[in-house]
Amino acid sequence: MTQPLKGVYKRVDSKGKNQYIASFTYKAKHISLGSFENSSTAHTAYNEAVSLISNNSNITINDYDENMKLNFEKWVTIINFRDNGIYIKNPIYLRKKFFEYYFSPSEVMKFSAEDLFYYSHHKIVRRGRHYFVADYGMQANIMHRYGIRSFAVPGKDYIFLNGDNLDFRYENLEIINRYAGVRLEKKFPKPIYVVKINIRGSVIIGRYDNEVIAAIAYNKAALLLMEGGINKKYELNFIEELNTSEYKEKMAEVKLSKKFLRFIDSLFS
Repeated sequence: MTQPLKGVYKRVDSKGKNQYIASFTYKAKHISLGSFENSSTAHTAYNEAVSLISNNSNITINDYDENMKLNFEKWVTIINFRDNGIYIKNPIYLRKKFFEYYFSPSEVMKFSAEDLFYYSHHKIVRRGRHYFVADYGMQANIMHRYGIRSFAVPGKDYIFLNGDNLDFRYENLEIINRYAGVRLEKKFPKPIYVVKINIRGSVIIGRYDNEVIAAIAYNKAALLLMEGGINKKYELNFIEELNTSEYKEKMAEVKLSKKFLRFIDSLFS
């Protein structure tokens, strides 16, 4: 009778097919290494995992080879557990004051320490050049977490200060234009924000010396257009720093340029 391989057990799935599960226990934590089609592959994955925690192991994340049987995410998780003593199910490696989120040894995102709880419980999924998490049952672009709008333009609306567009540490992000339709036109001697909206091309709503007021002006113009019957749905700006009554007060007070109002009159006349 064949002796079972260490770290491997067999189970039969719902279709009657054999599956071989690899797992091991480290620092009193039982860690599943995945399901494999045969016992030999499962045992190889087990041995690869054990090699990471053996005495004096100096194997690093960058030593991963694509021919290995152990999943790369598990590779990162085990090395982080070994080095930092914290088991995190997502492929995260802790550094001093920040952490890294790995897709491959060469594709690494960086986040500030205060984001650790969130990304420990939210897996990042890459689609093309965009990164998403499942949040409240919806796919949310991680850019939104940092105040970057869906159609924001890098270099114009936001900047990664060190040039690394995978480095989402707060100190590396400069958000220039937080709101839809609002763009910083000049900084000195005082900031001026130009507000534009797309109707049949870009139309200027007005210019303002306050970013929040500029964002409210955009909302006011968008609502006028939609209520007037224009066949377009505009994304309204959410003003986090104002409560409902403050927002309504600012909305009533904000002025749109006379030129824009004349344009609207001609549009609906």
